[in-house]
Amino acid sequence: MPDAAVPKREGKNEIRPATRRNASQPRDFHAYTQGMTWVIWSLLSAFFAAATAILAKIGVSGVDSNLATAIRTSVVLVFAWMLVALTNGVSSMSTISSRTWLFLSLSGIATGLSWLCYFRALQLGPASKVAPIDKLSVVLVIIAAAIFLREPVSLTTAIGGALVLAGVLTLAFA
Repeated sequence: MPDAAVPKREGKNEIRPATRRNASQPRDFHAYTQGMTWVIWSLLSAFFAAATAILAKIGVSGVDSNLATAIRTSVVLVFAWMLVALTNGVSSMSTISSRTWLFLSLSGIATGLSWLCYFRALQLGPASKVAPIDKLSVVLVIIAAAIFLREPVSLTTAIGGALVLAGVLTLAFA
């Protein structure tokens, strides 16, 4: 059956004919998200990180924090591999260099350690104090990026980092 044609309008808001994707064609995740900038992705990350803090605080109640981290990590693992499979990302695994494997593995270990510490902190303290302290990572990333990645630290970045530090100290210890 042919695709139904939709009338076209001239200009930026042109409507294109509807097309059907062949089931054998891979889904292109990046095509779906093409107009999204790093700022949008960062805001989404912040939103989901906030949701994570609240959901984790509720979920870690009465459970060993290491077990809670393992459960959460298992869900992340399954979810991430589902996304890779759905977006046909598996096909590019053979192109990953050993250096990339090393640093992604080290990053995974750091993530795991961060989550273990975060869940234990949530178990022991209020989410409204734990989450800001966790955001000290912003300041630490600015410093580490300058040292290890040779990223320049502008006056604006230094002031912003200092303000984040002041905000963390105010929220966590006030």
